[in-house]
Amino acid sequence: MSDPHLHIESLSKSFGTVEALKDVNLTVQRGAFVCLLGPSGCGKTTLLRIIAGFEQPSSGRLLLDGSDITGLAPHRRGFGMVFQSLALFPHMSVAENIAYGLRLRKASRQEQKDRVEELLNVIELPHIADRPVSALSGGQRQRVAIARALAIRPKLFLLDEPLSALDAKLRDNMQIELRRLQQSFGVTTVLVTHDQTEAMMLADELVVLSHGVVQQSASPTEVYRHPATPFVADFIGSANLLPATVSPNRTLALLGIDTGVTVPSVTVGALRAAVRSEAISLARSTDEGATATVTFARDLGPVTEWLVQAQGHEIRVRGASHAAAPQTGDRVALQFDPDRISIFAE
Repeated sequence: MSDPHLHIESLSKSFGTVEALKDVNLTVQRGAFVCLLGPSGCGKTTLLRIIAGFEQPSSGRLLLDGSDITGLAPHRRGFGMVFQSLALFPHMSVAENIAYGLRLRKASRQEQKDRVEELLNVIELPHIADRPVSALSGGQRQRVAIARALAIRPKLFLLDEPLSALDAKLRDNMQIELRRLQQSFGVTTVLVTHDQTEAMMLADELVVLSHGVVQQSASPTEVYRHPATPFVADFIGSANLLPATVSPNRTLALLGIDTGVTVPSVTVGALRAAVRSEAISLARSTDEGATATVTFARDLGPVTEWLVQAQGHEIRVRGASHAAAPQTGDRVALQFDPDRISIFAE
């Protein structure tokens, strides 16, 4: 059964004449991992700062467990936060950094000791509790920052692109570590990222923003397979957006191919279709499908990626690598998976 924890109601934010957020409505379930995802300037960090209390909305409100916290100061919200810079205290040891929030809340020495020991074991760093954080590796500092934020048992755990400064392999490892920690503590988490792979891996729910507007809020699988808008289709996984026509029997045609997908009778006007690169296959025979020319091919190991030109459109295709895979210059036919086509009004 769902357990709503944070409600964001009709929230907008303007900086002068710039609308950073426009009528945002979201519900975050207790214990969920939510990722705010979008390109630079989409409003995701502004939304996180409003949740944290560092910014006030121009209109709208925030409810935590039914209580209005819109005007509540950040230190009174009881949230834990990890910034991109981590903001650890270099003159303090690992244990002292983790205990910092507990000391501010005047927790007893025993409570501090027990909680720090618990978290050191969870992040697997009990052997360096007395080491200064300045002597730690990037991954170790990341775990200490997370442990410090979790030490106070926050009502919400907020993260602002905390992994962006790490190298690719360490970042991948820390994504797994972060998800494990979040699940082990069951804390409701909101993370800001522009990294699609990171968001797809971590989130129970993706909130995709563009120009301050929520384009879609759903599970990663739903967002990927059934994008709500052309922006979401193009941003998440870079789908091919193609002009579409409707045949007399109300089925969808792409580049002259009847896909067999039924178009609702209420649909009028020009259409576009979004098709993922892995939902298109290439056939050497040109007897069926749209004739196209391979203009680029690269072997990525388990898959091959092609760019093909068809009727003036460049289309990205991905499929399993094999010895007989089409090469640059080959003429091919395109075949579309009818179950993986999303239709939008132009």
